[in-house]
Amino acid sequence: MRISRFGLSAGLSLALAACSGSYGVEESASAQQLGEVTLVEPAARAPSELQVLFWNDEQRNARFRDMESWFAGHEVPASPNPTTLEKGAPLSAALQGELRAYIEESNAAGIMVLQGGKVRFEEYGLGMSETDRWTSFSVAKSFTSTLLGAAVKDGFIASLDDPITQYIPELKGSAYDGVTVEQIATMTSGVAWNENYTDPESDVSQLNKFVVEFGPNAIVEQMKRLKREAPAGEKFVYKTGETNLLGLLIENVVGLSLAEYSQEKIVGAAGLEGAMFWMTDPRGGNIGGCCLSLRLSDYARVGEFVRKGAVGPDGEAIVPQGWFAKAGSPLVDFGNGFGYGYQWWTYPGGNYGAQGIFGQSIAIVPQADLVVAVISNWPAAQSGPLRNKGAGLVAKIAFSPRE
Repeated sequence: MRISRFGLSAGLSLALAACSGSYGVEESASAQQLGEVTLVEPAARAPSELQVLFWNDEQRNARFRDMESWFAGHEVPASPNPTTLEKGAPLSAALQGELRAYIEESNAAGIMVLQGGKVRFEEYGLGMSETDRWTSFSVAKSFTSTLLGAAVKDGFIASLDDPITQYIPELKGSAYDGVTVEQIATMTSGVAWNENYTDPESDVSQLNKFVVEFGPNAIVEQMKRLKREAPAGEKFVYKTGETNLLGLLIENVVGLSLAEYSQEKIVGAAGLEGAMFWMTDPRGGNIGGCCLSLRLSDYARVGEFVRKGAVGPDGEAIVPQGWFAKAGSPLVDFGNGFGYGYQWWTYPGGNYGAQGIFGQSIAIVPQADLVVAVISNWPAAQSGPLRNKGAGLVAKIAFSPRE
């Protein structure tokens, strides 16, 4: 068996996330059959060039499709047996027109609609092609959640009711004492956090500062300094830093980087057609809360894989039975059917999805056998109107005739 050794790079000062700890990584036999996960290390760049939240529109258009030239990460080979996406009945001319208008309005790089596993719409913008990759931002959180389920299924995590300090003991004595793994997964730890993407002093923007100062210990050093603002389990606050903790937990218990664990549990099981890139942090693990890159069709394949319960090509269950029924349910209830599960946003009607800043998303509508994947470069990190308009289009597709 091969022991992976992670290198470091000056390109690791990403403003969005980092983790801590160190370990050797031993691949399973099935992972080896899928090919070797390799480390990509780009040329060193000035930290000022790596402030993703503050790139301008032109920089985002060029760099979101080429993050491996800016940040170190793992390259996970494509599945040797990619899932075929057959062509289905096209959407109505009217719906196609609305989707094309949305691509223009929202500066989207691509939209793919799968229904019953078949492609009903696929179109690109911003000069993208079907073989290009695009970054995910917080869509990656839902990948990390799926790996959390896999770690439970594989017996590495006894219970989500376990305290987070059982798996990351460096957090003992901090505001995370008494916080469970499930409360981290639902972002209800009660620990204060500022996720303002436009504020250079916010906690999410300060992640880079901790990377520079503490290197491999960055995420724990930042998170253990946070203060408690509510009892654990009582208040939802969106925290990229806590998904990074989930990633660290998974890597600690499994003994593989997220990228290597995902090679079998997601890339191979979902049959991804292209290679996946997932950024690394200063200790050589992957960033749980952000920053993997895939083809548009592979985001759609992952959505379809999840919609069907995350069952591998040989019929093996990747996550515990009923995992997505709970992970994709409003464990945190915002009202009117909206909420948050295990790193999945939930919507009315039992629907759920993954969302990332600048307009990335995977929407899953189980009752309509529907998956809609979108990659974008919105003018700003967040846009309620564009997000709502996209959701409205998903609803229109769900209620439209299939033939």
